[in-house]
Amino acid sequence: AFPGPGGRLTPREFGNAATSLTANPDATTVNIEDPGETPKHQPGSPRGSGREEDDELLGNDDSDKTELLAGQKKSSPFWTFEYYQTFFDVDTYQVFDRIKGSLLPIPGKNFVRLYIRSNPDLYGPFWICATLVFAIAISGNLSNFLIHLGEKTYRYVPEFRKVSIAATIIYAYAWLVPLALWGFLMWRNSKVMNIVSYSFLEIVCVYGYSLFIYIPTAILWIIPQKAVRWILVMIALGISGSVLAMTFWPAVREDNRRVALATIVTIVLLHMLLSVGCLAYFFDAPEMDHLPTTTATPNQTIAAAKSS
Repeated sequence: AFPGPGGRLTPREFGNAATSLTANPDATTVNIEDPGETPKHQPGSPRGSGREEDDELLGNDDSDKTELLAGQKKSSPFWTFEYYQTFFDVDTYQVFDRIKGSLLPIPGKNFVRLYIRSNPDLYGPFWICATLVFAIAISGNLSNFLIHLGEKTYRYVPEFRKVSIAATIIYAYAWLVPLALWGFLMWRNSKVMNIVSYSFLEIVCVYGYSLFIYIPTAILWIIPQKAVRWILVMIALGISGSVLAMTFWPAVREDNRRVALATIVTIVLLHMLLSVGCLAYFFDAPEMDHLPTTTATPNQTIAAAKSS
């Protein structure tokens, strides 16, 4: 039965429709609501306090959206140039913002979720490591020159091998340690489900930006005072080590307590080994080739000949 003029059913048409519905109970009916009436929605479940704590720990509430956008951005095949070009698609503001975040770690905030996850890059870590290599090598040569300055028997010879040694140490640390850590986290995630997981690129970003503090520290290591150098290395280690510890603790905190603590301690110890090793090798190591040699007097020569 169709409605009459004006969109309303007449009494006769209403009776025919009711009779038809009674005869065929399986017939489909359509409910036409008033356009002005708004549907009522069921109230959603209240957000648990545990979820709020996780969001506060991870850094922001829009992390899932940024992670999805990052995944869509890197959808090109890995064998194409466009895939690797996205790793260097970062502006100056983002790089400086991430450097500032690595210098001023915020307790309770996740460095990856705050600065990295929206657009992980290799531009910053690559140039930070390159700058650190030349800062350590040049500062080491200049420190050696200032220590022996004024000695008549000293002749300054630039040691270019320090550049290659520093490059090997820095880049090996910035790539091999994140690779090992990423493999370990993947292995532990297969056993214990953690609420936080990092990609290899994100771990490389964290390590790369955490090394920025050592650039001004290496320049200040030129000061020929061991006490000042060790104070500087402890300050740099405290800042960069806290960035690493606060970043990777959420990724292991759901694991066994001993495993989680051992992981964080290992990360900090490897970072300490890098900083202390660079200071000891490039700045505090004695230069045997430039030590003044003593010449024997004639009397010492005659005495040595008689004793033989």
